[in-house]
Amino acid sequence: MSSDAVPDAVSGGTTPAGTDGRAARRQRNLEAVLDAVHELFVEGDIEPSPEDVARRSGVSLRSVYRYFPDREQLLLAALQRRLVVAEPLFVLEGAGEGGPEERIAAFLDHRMLLYGAIAPTARVALLAARQLPVIAAVVHHRRSQLHALVWQQFAPELDRLGPERAEAVAAAIDTVCQFEPLEALRRERGLSEESTREVLATMLRALLEPAGMA
Repeated sequence: MSSDAVPDAVSGGTTPAGTDGRAARRQRNLEAVLDAVHELFVEGDIEPSPEDVARRSGVSLRSVYRYFPDREQLLLAALQRRLVVAEPLFVLEGAGEGGPEERIAAFLDHRMLLYGAIAPTARVALLAARQLPVIAAVVHHRRSQLHALVWQQFAPELDRLGPERAEAVAAAIDTVCQFEPLEALRRERGLSEESTREVLATMLRALLEPAGMA
């Protein structure tokens, strides 16, 4: 599917002025379909069928198939839309400000907030990225954004290290706070958000202490 096959559906935008009633209705139906897919993601259905989506959205199955000829295109459009909507969540306000403990706390606040907001979409995106290059590219971009935030947030400590050591520490911080470790701690280990934060804070302190955090 070309990247512009369903531009209005994945943009999250509103119907342009002057669009006739039929086009406006189509846009509302598209948004209802994609919202339904996301709701099913949240409920744990990572591969909802067009039939399930039609029932949830109230849009006829015939219309769902007219918008999206197969399930792959339906899921791709839903993922693209959610990834666009999530863009502001990948910004850490005041990055690099405050003392070490303040920056650790702010960094973990951000990662926990991000996990809570995008976990359903991330689970599906990570699976889809194995087969869909367009989703793999977005996942790679998001990971790069998060890695850059590590450097911004902990620049005082990383700057005290040599380039190779700094990169290793930054990569370690980023890795232990990525989606998969959070998923393992929250879902597989069953830890509370507070306990998960404490585990991550302990690891970050251990990584940063040799860089002069203490």
